[in-house]
Amino acid sequence: MEERPETELISIPATPRDSTPEILTPSGQRSPRPHSKEGGKSSTAWTPTSFISPRFLSPIGTPMKKVLVNMKGYLEEVGHLTKLNPQDAWLPITESRNGNAHYAAFHNLNAGVGFQALLLPVAFSFLGWSWGIIALTIAYIWQLYTLWILVQLHEAVPGKRYNRYVELAEAAFGNRLGAWLSLFPTAYLSAGTATALIIVGGETMKLFFEIVCGPLCSSNPLTTVEWYLVFTSLCIVLSQLPNLNSIAGLSLVGAVTAIIYSTMVWVLSVSQPRPPNISYEPLALPTFTSSIFSVFNALGIIAFAFRGHNLVLEIQSTMPSTFKHPAHVPMWKGAKVAYFFIAMCLFPLAIGGFWAYGNLMPSGGILNALFGFHEHDISRSLLATTFLLVVFSCLSSFQIYSMPVFDNFEASYTHRTNRPCSIWVRSGFRVVYGFINFFIGVALPFLSSLAGLLGGLTLPVTFAYPCFMWVLIKKPTKYSFNWYFNWSLGWLGVAFSVAFTIGGIWSIVDNGLKLKFFKPS
Repeated sequence: MEERPETELISIPATPRDSTPEILTPSGQRSPRPHSKEGGKSSTAWTPTSFISPRFLSPIGTPMKKVLVNMKGYLEEVGHLTKLNPQDAWLPITESRNGNAHYAAFHNLNAGVGFQALLLPVAFSFLGWSWGIIALTIAYIWQLYTLWILVQLHEAVPGKRYNRYVELAEAAFGNRLGAWLSLFPTAYLSAGTATALIIVGGETMKLFFEIVCGPLCSSNPLTTVEWYLVFTSLCIVLSQLPNLNSIAGLSLVGAVTAIIYSTMVWVLSVSQPRPPNISYEPLALPTFTSSIFSVFNALGIIAFAFRGHNLVLEIQSTMPSTFKHPAHVPMWKGAKVAYFFIAMCLFPLAIGGFWAYGNLMPSGGILNALFGFHEHDISRSLLATTFLLVVFSCLSSFQIYSMPVFDNFEASYTHRTNRPCSIWVRSGFRVVYGFINFFIGVALPFLSSLAGLLGGLTLPVTFAYPCFMWVLIKKPTKYSFNWYFNWSLGWLGVAFSVAFTIGGIWSIVDNGLKLKFFKPS
């Protein structure tokens, strides 16, 4: 008997309603779909119901025909075949589905390690050794559990792939409530992070230029805003890569540079003499209320260090999925590798940075402390290399965090026009988005310091919503341990979100909106 090829989840007999019009996407890439005949043989993958065709049914009597047709409908209903929205083949996140575990590791690592990790020693200066390490460890384990939940829920409903965080939220909470709960925090996290990256990247480029140029700099160097514009222009050029899989190389660059510079920062810090009068006691504040809000803000900084869950489903949707090899297997394999390296970056950075500077840590983070305390103790080449690696990491992170926003732009366009975006339309969207973030960064240059507030506002995306969605979709036995555990974690995450947001707002008001990631120019 002829061997059947492996079954593809999304290969279904094409019908006029479900088939995608034969229009190439701007990048020329498509999701896996039934192809035309080549060499006299059909290239359409076999499915459990592919033999139930009109030609097969024609010699069979009506009763048997009804049975087979009903069986085909049942198999589709229970998920042996996954129906794919034709529009997905036109959108940046799902345009290409040839991802693998390596791509998953690159993307997760690029999204998981970034400038927010440099602020972890600031949180320790308010929490102290014990509570700082305990909070960081609990947050790491908690977010790793919710990451596993999201990976498992990607194909939780037979015949359906939830390709975006908002889609899964709508399936769990209902269309209206799900969109209301998830759309703002995910969009705020993506766009807010992109704006913060422009601020951090532009200021780092300015410092790099000052270190490399030294006394030979011209009398009229670029201003900070002009460096923002330079960095934004570089981001816009790189953003022309068409889809999520096409930036896998950039994610690899971002992941490698993030690992190197985070390691260099804490190694350089601990290798230098510690400042005099250093102390490891939590910072003393004048009132009890101030102390409580400072602790909340510090915990918000730790929560913000574990961003990236709004991209988990999007990354997983770039992978092919079959009955024998579902997408959650390579996704979880890549995620485990990525979060191992994330732990190797975050924990030494937080502990080593606090050991080196204690409660003398400036509000801008360890990079600011390194430049402020050891500018003349460390060679210019090492400082310049560190700052250059930060720039590369920010450029790469900008792309992966902006991809969901690009996807939303193009989804709105294709929904209205029923055709894919042309190259010019796609480029126009990305240019406009880049300059919108640039203008926000110019208007709100302190955004890179608002880690506590950002962590509080976006905390439910990582720590709360996945637990609720697991209960609502998987429906564990009521009052069982699984049921109590996930409801408790979810509501605890919501409570922390409110507390950390209040702490972040208090911190901004208390500091008079004067927080800066680097020293003022």
